[in-house]
Amino acid sequence: MSENKTPLVEVKNLKQYFDVSVGMFKSLPLKAVDDVSFTINKGETLGLVGESGCGKTTVGRTILHLYKPTAGEVWYDGEKIGDKKSLQEFRKKATMVFQDPYSSLNPRMTVADIIAEPLDVHKMYDSPKERRERILELMGYVGLNSEHASRYAHEFSGGQRQRIGIARSLALNPGFVVCDEPVSALDVSIQAQVINMFDELQDKLGLTYLFIAHDLLVVRHISDRIAVMYLGHMVEMADAGEIYDNPLHPYSKSLISAVPVPDPKIARENKRIVLEGDIPSPLKAPTGCPFRTRCPHATEACAQSMPELKDMGGGHMVACHRIDEIA
Repeated sequence: MSENKTPLVEVKNLKQYFDVSVGMFKSLPLKAVDDVSFTINKGETLGLVGESGCGKTTVGRTILHLYKPTAGEVWYDGEKIGDKKSLQEFRKKATMVFQDPYSSLNPRMTVADIIAEPLDVHKMYDSPKERRERILELMGYVGLNSEHASRYAHEFSGGQRQRIGIARSLALNPGFVVCDEPVSALDVSIQAQVINMFDELQDKLGLTYLFIAHDLLVVRHISDRIAVMYLGHMVEMADAGEIYDNPLHPYSKSLISAVPVPDPKIARENKRIVLEGDIPSPLKAPTGCPFRTRCPHATEACAQSMPELKDMGGGHMVACHRIDEIA
């Protein structure tokens, strides 16, 4: 866990809209990410949580410019990412671990070639011997043996395939890694091993993570701070312990109340907060606060404007018009 307060990644007013066809020659903007801003400090893990479809993965991919941002800025280590040269350098320093270890690895390539693909693209070695040594070093980081190098991805279990993907993501010595639900496709018994490996790699290599997940227990274990998203907007952000012990936004309260508690006595006393209605379509998002259609505290004023993130003390940021009344 990091005590460093030096910003490494700064996201400012990021927007990602997709045009969706809704009929003959007509399209509507799907606002997957709508005006999101946050900072990740060096050596820190920021957990990003929310229901499926809230825009978590799109945030990660847009930061890495796998999707070209509709609007907003991404800064890395004090430099704005924009032109081709800065993006090319950024691609060496920032990388991604994908959600599905079954579809993110090329079945026609050996493990050695999969891991070495970033090295080949950026020509980061002088000889085949140096390339081979780097592959074996990366395999050692993630607990794979040298004899695995000549095998193919389909010969491995889900957990081992994800380790191959993690080794590939570390090939260029990145400083920043976007982890897009990296354990959600794995068995629970394997999840803990992979999460612990992320922790060890962070200590060993000085990595900074954006850790995207919907499993709140996993996020709490690995994150320094947690940000909560709803329908393309950031609604709350605070230290991991603070979000769990003292959620302030009505949506965060509902999410935390759904986390299973291993103690039966405490579990019986905990009251589950069940939200009414379904998440609105991002194509027809509500005006004003996006959560107002499901919020028990919503008033007419909530339909007028999107609330801004407000610091409630100690860096606990909440976007809610009525937070002073309901907190």
